[in-house]
Amino acid sequence: MDDRDGAGGGGQDGADGRTGDGAGGGVRGSFEDLLAEGAAVPTEGWDFSWFEGRATEARTSWGYAMSLAARLAGASAALDVQTGGGEVLDFALGRAAPKAPVLTVATEGWPANVAKATALLRPRGIAVVATAEDAPLPFADASFDLVSSRHPVRPLWHEIARVLRPGGTYFAQHVGPRSVFELVEYFLGPQPGEVSSGRHPDRERAEAEAAGLEIVDLRAERLRVEFHDVGAVVHFLRKVVWMVPGFTVEAYRPRLRALHERIQADGPFVAHSARHLIEARRR
Repeated sequence: MDDRDGAGGGGQDGADGRTGDGAGGGVRGSFEDLLAEGAAVPTEGWDFSWFEGRATEARTSWGYAMSLAARLAGASAALDVQTGGGEVLDFALGRAAPKAPVLTVATEGWPANVAKATALLRPRGIAVVATAEDAPLPFADASFDLVSSRHPVRPLWHEIARVLRPGGTYFAQHVGPRSVFELVEYFLGPQPGEVSSGRHPDRERAEAEAAGLEIVDLRAERLRVEFHDVGAVVHFLRKVVWMVPGFTVEAYRPRLRALHERIQADGPFVAHSARHLIEARRR
């Protein structure tokens, strides 16, 4: 699911454009069939359109992809960090044209996504640079007037500030604390405070300011998420691998069966995602 406000198909901005916004009733099928289907779907990229009719996530009020398009239209050199399969950047650049930046590059750390993003973005003349998520950004100081990112694993604030020009902007949508934790704790049990309170926007504000950035805008929302069948849960946990580390169907089969029976009896499994929009300027 994804609130991609239209980017990448489906309803999420990509859990944003939405994994099937407004889908009803779910998918019917046997437990084993649903498990097999959820386990077979490819997980590359951040296109969540497969979830259409099977899982939903409410949209953010700010519409990240369209908002990014407006920033790109006013930029001369832009960097998209941890671009995934490039779907959101591609969507935003399409809306920004013909005023898209003269120079745009992207980074990505997962090899399957590097290949997917390269294939998608190459026709736009955009290079995708393979670099680990926790590695320094492979660009010179003050190279960009816009740095963007949608759902980075962990923002490297000092690196973001370093590659921004004075007066340049970081514009991003981050995952907030306890996102979809109803599902996480269904499988893992109650999580310690340091885990459940991670990614808090107030902490990120302090870290950004310590790196020399001035916060221009910071907004947070919690959004209703519904899983309509256990196959959607399986695919989600395979795709968003940090939610339940080491997840496999066999390891969690008893819990998956219980969840299947619960959805059959009571309707969709409801959780809540956490998102915050952050805009910061280099001093």
